[in-house]
Amino acid sequence: MNRLILADNQTIFRAGAARVLALEDDMRIVAQCEDLAKLWTAVEGLRGSIVIVGSSLKPDVPALASKAESLGSHVVLVTENSEPLPDGTAQQLAGVMQRNASGADLLECVRLVARGERYVQRSNVTTIRASDNVGARVRARLTPKEMQIVALIVQGCKNKEIALQLCTKEQVIKNYLRGIYDKTGVSDRLELALFTIHHRVLAEAAAKAGDLIEMRSA
Repeated sequence: MNRLILADNQTIFRAGAARVLALEDDMRIVAQCEDLAKLWTAVEGLRGSIVIVGSSLKPDVPALASKAESLGSHVVLVTENSEPLPDGTAQQLAGVMQRNASGADLLECVRLVARGERYVQRSNVTTIRASDNVGARVRARLTPKEMQIVALIVQGCKNKEIALQLCTKEQVIKNYLRGIYDKTGVSDRLELALFTIHHRVLAEAAAKAGDLIEMRSA
Protein backbone atom coordinates (compact mmCIF):
# COMPACT_ATOMS: atom_id res chain seq x y z
CA MET A 1 0.00 0.00 0.00
CA ASN A 2 1.39 3.40 -1.03
CA ARG A 3 0.91 6.01 1.71
CA LEU A 4 0.46 9.48 0.23
CA ILE A 5 0.71 12.99 1.67
CA LEU A 6 -0.89 15.67 -0.54
CA ALA A 7 0.31 19.22 0.09
CA ASP A 8 -0.91 22.10 -2.05
CA ASN A 9 -2.54 25.47 -1.37
CA GLN A 10 -4.96 25.03 -4.29
CA THR A 11 -7.98 23.24 -2.83
CA ILE A 12 -9.40 22.21 -6.18
CA PHE A 13 -6.15 20.61 -7.33
CA ARG A 14 -5.74 18.82 -4.01
CA ALA A 15 -9.28 17.49 -4.15
CA GLY A 16 -8.86 16.42 -7.77
CA ALA A 17 -5.62 14.58 -7.12
CA ALA A 18 -7.15 12.92 -4.06
CA ARG A 19 -10.11 11.70 -6.07
CA VAL A 20 -7.87 10.21 -8.76
CA LEU A 21 -5.56 8.49 -6.27
CA ALA A 22 -8.28 7.23 -3.93
CA LEU A 23 -9.82 5.16 -6.72
CA GLU A 24 -6.72 2.92 -6.82
CA ASP A 25 -6.50 -0.10 -4.53
CA ASP A 26 -2.77 0.41 -3.93
CA MET A 27 -3.08 4.06 -2.88
CA ARG A 28 -3.96 5.47 0.53
CA ILE A 29 -4.03 9.19 1.27
CA VAL A 30 -2.85 9.61 4.85
CA ALA A 31 -2.76 13.43 5.01
CA GLN A 32 -3.79 16.54 3.08
CA CYS A 33 -1.98 19.78 3.87
CA GLU A 34 -2.76 23.32 2.72
CA ASP A 35 0.27 25.02 4.27
CA LEU A 36 3.91 24.37 5.10
CA ALA A 37 3.38 23.93 8.84
CA LYS A 38 0.95 21.07 8.31
CA LEU A 39 3.21 19.59 5.63
CA TRP A 40 6.19 19.40 7.99
CA THR A 41 4.04 17.90 10.75
CA ALA A 42 2.74 15.24 8.34
CA VAL A 43 6.21 14.41 7.00
CA GLU A 44 7.64 14.03 10.51
CA GLY A 45 4.72 11.92 11.76
CA LEU A 46 4.03 9.72 8.73
CA ARG A 47 7.23 7.91 7.85
CA GLY A 48 7.57 5.93 4.64
CA SER A 49 5.19 8.11 2.65
CA ILE A 50 5.25 9.60 -0.83
CA VAL A 51 4.93 13.36 -0.39
CA ILE A 52 3.26 15.13 -3.32
CA VAL A 53 3.84 18.85 -2.78
CA GLY A 54 2.99 21.85 -4.93
CA SER A 55 5.74 24.36 -5.64
CA SER A 56 3.15 27.09 -4.99
CA LEU A 57 3.63 26.35 -1.27
CA LYS A 58 7.24 27.51 -1.77
CA PRO A 59 8.80 24.68 0.24
CA ASP A 60 12.50 24.58 1.09
CA VAL A 61 13.09 21.74 -1.37
CA PRO A 62 16.57 20.65 -0.20
CA ALA A 63 15.48 20.62 3.46
CA LEU A 64 12.22 18.82 2.69
CA ALA A 65 13.90 16.22 0.48
CA SER A 66 16.58 15.60 3.11
CA LYS A 67 14.08 15.24 5.95
CA ALA A 68 11.85 12.94 3.90
CA GLU A 69 14.78 10.73 2.93
CA SER A 70 15.86 10.40 6.56
CA LEU A 71 12.35 9.15 7.39
CA GLY A 72 12.10 6.72 4.50
CA SER A 73 9.81 8.98 2.49
CA HIS A 74 10.05 10.38 -1.04
CA VAL A 75 9.14 13.84 -2.39
CA VAL A 76 7.37 14.54 -5.69
CA LEU A 77 7.26 18.24 -6.59
CA VAL A 78 4.30 19.51 -8.61
CA THR A 79 5.48 22.58 -10.50
CA GLU A 80 3.43 25.31 -12.11
CA ASN A 81 3.13 24.85 -15.86
CA SER A 82 6.43 25.71 -17.59
CA GLU A 83 7.99 26.75 -14.26
CA PRO A 84 11.79 26.41 -14.46
CA LEU A 85 13.59 24.50 -11.73
CA PRO A 86 16.93 25.68 -10.31
CA ASP A 87 19.95 23.65 -11.33
CA GLY A 88 20.24 20.51 -9.26
CA THR A 89 16.74 20.72 -7.74
CA ALA A 90 15.29 17.84 -9.77
CA GLN A 91 18.15 15.58 -8.69
CA GLN A 92 17.16 16.08 -5.04
CA LEU A 93 13.64 14.81 -5.65
CA ALA A 94 12.07 11.44 -6.33
CA GLY A 95 9.76 12.98 -8.89
CA VAL A 96 8.90 16.20 -10.72
CA MET A 97 5.66 16.76 -12.60
CA GLN A 98 3.67 19.72 -13.88
CA ARG A 99 0.32 20.82 -12.52
CA ASN A 100 -1.47 20.20 -15.81
CA ALA A 101 -0.43 16.53 -15.87
CA SER A 102 -3.17 13.98 -16.41
CA GLY A 103 -4.43 11.57 -13.78
CA ALA A 104 -2.68 8.75 -15.61
CA ASP A 105 0.63 10.63 -15.37
CA LEU A 106 0.13 11.17 -11.65
CA LEU A 107 -0.50 7.46 -11.06
CA GLU A 108 2.50 6.48 -13.17
CA CYS A 109 4.69 8.89 -11.20
CA VAL A 110 3.58 7.56 -7.81
CA ARG A 111 4.04 3.93 -8.80
CA LEU A 112 7.51 4.52 -10.24
CA VAL A 113 8.60 6.43 -7.15
CA ALA A 114 7.18 3.67 -4.92
CA ARG A 115 9.43 1.19 -6.76
CA GLY A 116 12.46 3.32 -6.03
CA GLU A 117 12.68 4.90 -9.48
CA ARG A 118 12.74 8.60 -10.35
CA TYR A 119 10.09 10.33 -12.44
CA VAL A 120 10.76 13.60 -14.24
CA GLN A 121 8.03 14.76 -16.57
CA ARG A 122 8.98 15.82 -20.07
CA SER A 123 9.16 19.56 -20.69
CA ASN A 124 6.76 19.18 -23.64
CA VAL A 125 4.02 17.80 -21.40
CA THR A 126 1.50 20.26 -22.83
CA THR A 127 1.69 18.76 -26.32
CA ILE A 128 -1.79 17.66 -27.31
CA ARG A 129 -2.15 13.91 -27.51
CA ALA A 130 -3.96 12.60 -30.55
CA SER A 131 -6.37 10.78 -28.26
CA ASP A 132 -7.50 13.98 -26.51
CA ASN A 133 -10.19 14.80 -29.05
CA VAL A 134 -12.70 15.54 -26.30
CA GLY A 135 -10.49 18.19 -24.72
CA ALA A 136 -9.79 19.79 -28.08
CA ARG A 137 -13.49 19.94 -28.98
CA VAL A 138 -14.44 21.46 -25.63
CA ARG A 139 -11.63 24.01 -25.87
CA ALA A 140 -12.95 25.11 -29.25
CA ARG A 141 -16.40 25.77 -27.72
CA LEU A 142 -15.19 27.96 -24.86
CA THR A 143 -14.84 31.72 -25.33
CA PRO A 144 -11.77 33.60 -24.01
CA LYS A 145 -13.84 34.92 -21.09
CA GLU A 146 -15.07 31.43 -20.24
CA MET A 147 -11.49 30.16 -20.40
CA GLN A 148 -10.45 32.82 -17.88
CA ILE A 149 -13.20 31.67 -15.52
CA VAL A 150 -12.09 28.06 -15.93
CA ALA A 151 -8.52 29.09 -15.10
CA LEU A 152 -9.64 30.75 -11.87
CA ILE A 153 -11.84 27.77 -10.96
CA VAL A 154 -8.82 25.48 -11.28
CA GLN A 155 -6.93 27.83 -8.96
CA GLY A 156 -9.65 27.33 -6.35
CA CYS A 157 -11.24 30.80 -6.56
CA LYS A 158 -14.83 31.30 -5.45
CA ASN A 159 -17.39 33.16 -7.57
CA LYS A 160 -16.95 36.41 -5.63
CA GLU A 161 -13.17 36.26 -6.10
CA ILE A 162 -13.55 35.53 -9.80
CA ALA A 163 -15.92 38.48 -10.18
CA LEU A 164 -13.39 40.80 -8.51
CA GLN A 165 -10.56 39.53 -10.72
CA LEU A 166 -12.59 39.97 -13.89
CA CYS A 167 -14.18 43.28 -12.82
CA THR A 168 -17.76 42.07 -13.03
CA LYS A 169 -20.61 40.93 -10.78
CA GLU A 170 -20.94 37.60 -9.02
CA GLN A 171 -24.26 36.88 -10.75
CA VAL A 172 -22.55 37.33 -14.13
CA ILE A 173 -20.02 34.67 -13.16
CA LYS A 174 -22.82 32.32 -12.12
CA ASN A 175 -24.43 32.82 -15.52
CA TYR A 176 -21.14 32.11 -17.28
CA LEU A 177 -20.64 28.97 -15.22
CA ARG A 178 -23.98 27.54 -16.29
CA GLY A 179 -22.90 27.88 -19.91
CA ILE A 180 -19.48 26.39 -19.17
CA TYR A 181 -21.06 23.40 -17.43
CA ASP A 182 -23.28 22.81 -20.46
CA LYS A 183 -20.34 22.96 -22.87
CA THR A 184 -18.12 20.67 -20.81
CA GLY A 185 -20.79 18.25 -19.64
CA VAL A 186 -19.97 18.63 -15.93
CA SER A 187 -22.28 19.51 -13.06
CA ASP A 188 -20.16 21.51 -10.60
CA ARG A 189 -16.89 23.40 -10.15
CA LEU A 190 -14.96 20.40 -8.78
CA GLU A 191 -15.89 18.30 -11.80
CA LEU A 192 -14.94 21.24 -14.03
CA ALA A 193 -11.52 21.52 -12.40
CA LEU A 194 -10.94 17.76 -12.69
CA PHE A 195 -12.06 17.75 -16.32
CA THR A 196 -9.68 20.59 -17.11
CA ILE A 197 -6.73 19.05 -15.29
CA HIS A 198 -7.22 15.72 -17.03
CA HIS A 199 -7.36 17.19 -20.57
CA ARG A 200 -4.00 18.71 -21.37
CA VAL A 201 -5.23 20.97 -24.15
CA LEU A 202 -7.66 22.54 -21.68
CA ALA A 203 -5.07 22.67 -18.90
CA GLU A 204 -2.65 24.49 -21.19
CA ALA A 205 -5.33 26.94 -22.33
CA ALA A 206 -6.32 27.56 -18.69
CA ALA A 207 -2.69 28.19 -17.76
CA LYS A 208 -2.34 30.77 -20.55
CA ALA A 209 -5.62 32.43 -19.54
CA GLY A 210 -4.41 32.57 -15.94
CA ASP A 211 -1.14 34.16 -17.04
CA LEU A 212 -3.06 36.85 -18.94
CA ILE A 213 -5.13 37.63 -15.86
CA GLU A 214 -1.98 37.98 -13.74
CA MET A 215 -0.32 40.22 -16.32
CA ARG A 216 -3.36 42.46 -16.47
CA SER A 217 -3.61 42.78 -12.68
CA ALA A 218 0.12 43.37 -12.18
